[in-house]
Amino acid sequence: MALQENRNIEIEKRNVEEKRDSSMVASTFIKYAAYVIIFFMALFFLVKYVFPMF
Repeated sequence: MALQENRNIEIEKRNVEEKRDSSMVASTFIKYAAYVIIFFMALFFLVKYVFPMF
């Protein structure tokens, strides 16, 4: 007769759900688009008005 060990094994089940919030993606895109537009406006100002003074 074989001896069986009584093991208490707890199994943790995790459900990983990938959430995609389209409003979050849109707001992030708008934020970085605004950064790029402001950057190019500053460059345009420098090239058009500041550099010709020198």
